[in-house]
Amino acid sequence: MFKPFRLLHVIIVSYCILFSVTAVTADALPIPSGEVILTISGNIANTNEGDTAQFDRNMLEQIGLVDITTTTPWFDGEVTFAGVLATDLLRLVGAQGETIRAIALNDYEVEIPLSDALDTGFIFAIKRNGEIMSVRDKGPIFVIYPFDSNSDLKNQTYYGRSAWQVTRLIIR
Repeated sequence: MFKPFRLLHVIIVSYCILFSVTAVTADALPIPSGEVILTISGNIANTNEGDTAQFDRNMLEQIGLVDITTTTPWFDGEVTFAGVLATDLLRLVGAQGETIRAIALNDYEVEIPLSDALDTGFIFAIKRNGEIMSVRDKGPIFVIYPFDSNSDLKNQTYYGRSAWQVTRLIIR
């Protein structure tokens, strides 16, 4: 027999587990030793500099990089991006909320639903075709969705959320 309340309970518990405060404590989040390329603020539980979580490139790489090979509107042919899964980074900082405000070096801002992290598997890319992305090459961080893995992602909504030269995230 179908029990809608049981299904709803499972969905809510799963969502809470994904976005709940993790076992990582503020003491466990290391201080960056290199140039800070990403600062996360807002509704986060784990910080390392005041009320923010700051990351240098090495810290992001230590979280673990995953590859997404996809075509994009910005490059010719398939490109392989390497970056941190959004779910992993959000879990590490204990993010809770509904949106991620990604802010680029030129103050361009875009709102990304927190649910995109789970629903799409997007990454915060720091490499393109094995090379670190410089500011001139859309770095230091480029929000990349796996466009070729799901045709529903190939539209202006997701292209618009794919901000580049990102240096700040605000969780709301």
